[in-house]
Amino acid sequence: MNIIGIIPARMASTRFPGKPLAKIKDIPMIGHCYFRSKMCSLLSEVYVATCDEEVKDYIESVGGKAVMTKDTHERASERASEAMEIIEKETGSKVDIVVMIQGDEPMLYPEMIDEAVKPLIEDESILVSNLMAPLKTREEHDDPNEVKVVVDKQNFALYFSREPIPSWKKGAKEVRMLKQVCIIPFRRDFLVQFNEMGTTELEIVESVDMLRVLEYGHKVKMIFTEHDTYSVDTQEDLNKVEKLMDNDVLVEKYKI
Repeated sequence: MNIIGIIPARMASTRFPGKPLAKIKDIPMIGHCYFRSKMCSLLSEVYVATCDEEVKDYIESVGGKAVMTKDTHERASERASEAMEIIEKETGSKVDIVVMIQGDEPMLYPEMIDEAVKPLIEDESILVSNLMAPLKTREEHDDPNEVKVVVDKQNFALYFSREPIPSWKKGAKEVRMLKQVCIIPFRRDFLVQFNEMGTTELEIVESVDMLRVLEYGHKVKMIFTEHDTYSVDTQEDLNKVEKLMDNDVLVEKYKI
């Protein structure tokens, strides 16, 4: 199968402007995401999709591949879809699965991509999947930057929210509290379909792309990961992640 990774990245983040090139251990955050994604043997190639020349220049300076996209995209999925179509035209090869990898996950492990893609390889009925991991503290549960998810008995998503779900006051501490980890494989045609559907009310209210899938009646397969990672949405997050990466086993493999 032709499985590619696409990392959408833009400098104009509302919560953390310039985030892709913010440095962690002297390496821009987008570099960590790129190098670590490249370690996944399932991926035929990894691309960074951006509308910013400085991001493109950096990725190309380290030998990576960047795709310039429009600067009007509001969702990462839209940028990834445009990049995929450009890649197909340039390579003359149709993609089977696109793994959308968020550019603010500098602690990702290549095995996480394997975990996320495996269900799509094994079951043709699965159109899109996400990773999920435990929320470890009350602070994480309350943090609006962490997307929470609740799942059914087969680990298909029931709902996503930036609010603390399930309700702590009504016993959430007695059940699993889970967060979305943004490594998201799409079947090629479903990524195109997803962007043709148009945004939905709950997606806009919660600011979570995957709610569009649920609102149109499709399923999102959630896969539990044991890997301990943290996304970067603020300068405080970046400082925390930098400390956590002091003993990271992968950094030395790509540190330039």
